[in-house]
Amino acid sequence: MMTCDDATIDKLVLHRVGNKANNESLHLSKAPYILNSDISSVLLKYFTTPFKGSQYYVFSDERGFNNNKIYTAVSQIFENPDDNLYSASCDIATHLFDVSLHPNIKAGEVYVTYLKNCYLDGEILDAIGIFKSETRQTYLKIYPQGDDFSIESDDGIDINKLDKGCLIFNKDQEEGYVVSVVDTTSRGNEAVYWVDDFLNLMQRQDSYFKTDNMLNICKNFVTEYLPQEYEMTRMDQADLLNRNQEFFKENKNFDTDSYSEKVFGDDEFSEQFKKFKRQYEDEYGMNLQDNFIMNEEALKKASRYLRSVIKLDKNFTVYIHGKRDRVETGEDEEKGLRYYKFYFDKES
Repeated sequence: MMTCDDATIDKLVLHRVGNKANNESLHLSKAPYILNSDISSVLLKYFTTPFKGSQYYVFSDERGFNNNKIYTAVSQIFENPDDNLYSASCDIATHLFDVSLHPNIKAGEVYVTYLKNCYLDGEILDAIGIFKSETRQTYLKIYPQGDDFSIESDDGIDINKLDKGCLIFNKDQEEGYVVSVVDTTSRGNEAVYWVDDFLNLMQRQDSYFKTDNMLNICKNFVTEYLPQEYEMTRMDQADLLNRNQEFFKENKNFDTDSYSEKVFGDDEFSEQFKKFKRQYEDEYGMNLQDNFIMNEEALKKASRYLRSVIKLDKNFTVYIHGKRDRVETGEDEEKGLRYYKFYFDKES
């Protein structure tokens, strides 16, 4: 669990970063921004409210952490915030400018902040926040003027919508820290620049990561692999997806042997699943282990795509929740159409 409800902004530096590909400029401020209590509370809400959930990242060490510019900068800040925040923030803004090469990337203000009293999984930690505001909104200002009113318009930043941001927690430095990310505006090819080109992150292999990937393996095995290798009807797939749902509802631990036995039963399917899991791990360079505690947030997310849905032409969508023996399929030779027959106790 992560929350910044009791956090405070200890320091802040503000720069403006243009799009290098569009010949826009980089404007570095001359000194840290002097905060007051009123603006500090507004900025804290703007910066931290969008961060939710438990999907975290780490800085990539593919070429070594010393070659990861943001990892290097934040390490300097954590080492001595008072002396290093400003110079490191200039390095961060310059690096963002250097990777802003897609023509659709918008110019905007970049805020580098040092936050205290952030809460992450039972620990109170300091964190570094890097945020970018790109989108402007038009606001109306209404003033009393004698017995009437005056209306003016102005452009500004909507504090209820952070465009891009990341929170880097002072935890697990040797493993690439713990990083949470927000990106609400990027689409298409320019979407990768914030996470990949600028921050250079990879997903943290924690319980969320393991649970999310294992759920993908289970779903893909049932919906893609088995139908290619065996004769399997959509109803057979629906039945297996329902068994998946039941397993993940009833168990807090994932155990490969227990899962295979309860969901498939068939020894051949069980062996094929274990082989499919190993191939998935090899392809994506991970080790999900055969036994681990599952993450509740990832399970909630999975409930949306583990549903058993059968679409019949463009006329019907059928959700199958269980009881395979209450569904029959067949073909009406006279009409030349296939059919499903459902048996039920009562209509609701």
